[in-house]
Amino acid sequence: MSATRSERRPGAELNRVLVVDDEADIRELIDLTLARMGLLAECVGSVAEARVALDAQSFQLCLTDMRLPDGVGLDIVRHISEHHAQTPVAVITAFGSAENAVAALKAGAFDYLAKPVGLEQLRALVKSALRLPGADKEEGDGMAALIGDSPAMEQVRTMIGKLARSQAPIYISGESGSGKELAARLIHARSNRGGAAFVPVNCGAIPENLMESEFFGYRKGAFTGADSEREGFFQAASGGTLFLDEVADLPLAMQVKLLRAIQEKRVRKVGAVSEEPVDVRIICATHRNLRDCVDKGAFRQDLYYRLNVIELRMPSLRERVEDIAPLVDCILARLGGEPPPRLSAAALKAMQLYAFPGNVRELENVLERATALRSGDLIEAEDLYLEPGEGGGEELGRGSESLDDYLNRLERQAILEAIQKTDGNRTAAARLLGVTFRSLRYRLERLGIE
Repeated sequence: MSATRSERRPGAELNRVLVVDDEADIRELIDLTLARMGLLAECVGSVAEARVALDAQSFQLCLTDMRLPDGVGLDIVRHISEHHAQTPVAVITAFGSAENAVAALKAGAFDYLAKPVGLEQLRALVKSALRLPGADKEEGDGMAALIGDSPAMEQVRTMIGKLARSQAPIYISGESGSGKELAARLIHARSNRGGAAFVPVNCGAIPENLMESEFFGYRKGAFTGADSEREGFFQAASGGTLFLDEVADLPLAMQVKLLRAIQEKRVRKVGAVSEEPVDVRIICATHRNLRDCVDKGAFRQDLYYRLNVIELRMPSLRERVEDIAPLVDCILARLGGEPPPRLSAAALKAMQLYAFPGNVRELENVLERATALRSGDLIEAEDLYLEPGEGGGEELGRGSESLDDYLNRLERQAILEAIQKTDGNRTAAARLLGVTFRSLRYRLERLGIE
């Protein structure tokens, strides 16, 4: 294990960074850069040496090359994820190796750098990593807004905690009203970008002829009516998060421009001759199936893979019926009144049998209407005005779902409950479900369960 000049310097206790690369000149470059930032570097050249160093002491960051003599950088990423979860890790990949970068982010890497390593990008990455919140951060920063203790919501909370420690682009899928923007805001708030702007954009609400200027800004005189220079969404979200809601509604021409901005991390204002760097994290969402949009030619495949590095699926209300009661209590308390209105047992049963195609948003609307129309302190079933037939009664149990969606929902719920009962032991969960471990693993992948 090689010593470094930054290790030999006496002084106060500093942040320590593990650098893993088999090229001496790369190690020297990174070591010098870190030393000038006031950081201690320990440099090693293999996966085996990295594991020894990690087990011997704690590090605030790990930088690892993808190709190493005795393995790959992903081996170190996985080792850190399993044994040193508090340590963010970034990988260094060959120029243009997008597949390696995506694989590293999915394995749990915080971010990546492309060779040749740019010192400006390296310094920015290190600063971001050292501002990361710890995994033991209090959940008083908004996570309590995700109400419910169902297995599906427990999985969402766990995923949000992991995603907040990454810089990877995220695709949030789920039906309308299921809480996609809330999840995006929580990821942003818990990340190192939480102190900067969160800029939500409804892609379906912007006229096509204004999209480029809205996203990238414009220079004075760029077009008729451009009386002054204006920043776009990317500049407004600098250092923070840009949330692209209903991203499937973007026209193909804008998709090309968005892809370039994400790849190059640079944008050009309308009317400008040069590009400017931008530092934003992209989170996107849509209620439509983005993969189907790609298959139909309505969404670019290359942009899909840039946006969908990691997917977070928000469950529908039908998949977490047990959460309806606590959701009702929270919403009624927020609607006000002294004392706040209560739901009768019959009304709660009616809501649990209703399919809620509009999910939590529809639940809020139903309760707001019932609060206004009730005759006493108790909300009865008839005050809810749930349309018969829309809820898909108890004998059907699946409302407006297709048969495939209904069966997938039941299968997902059964698997999540089994994993919860066995404290995450998937082998025991497979036995509980009466299937082989290989069969369970296939089902987990097919249903998108982490």
